[in-house]
Amino acid sequence: MAGEDAALADVMNLLQTEPEPSGTAGGLVPTAPGPDIPALREELAVLVSTGKAKETIGVQLTHEQVKRLSDKELEKFTKRYETYVGSKTTESLIDSFIFLQPKWSE
Repeated sequence: MAGEDAALADVMNLLQTEPEPSGTAGGLVPTAPGPDIPALREELAVLVSTGKAKETIGVQLTHEQVKRLSDKELEKFTKRYETYVGSKTTESLIDSFIFLQPKWSE
């Protein structure tokens, strides 16, 4: 009986104490970390260096323009790039499937 009372007391103690907020901004919903702006800027600078900016994001930029982009513009161009990469990946997967499909039906 004493063991049950101790276990019940431990449970009640756990229920009464509030856990320390970790990763929350005073609310119940954890806040997501913001985008890594320097990394996004570097990624865009690589596209400009390789000459793929026009093809991938639809705009030809210089390195100076990349340096002056606002965070919002930088995120917009990064989303365009991610969309481009996703579409190319999907296209490649479809092409591979079409190429391999006749071999499966034999």
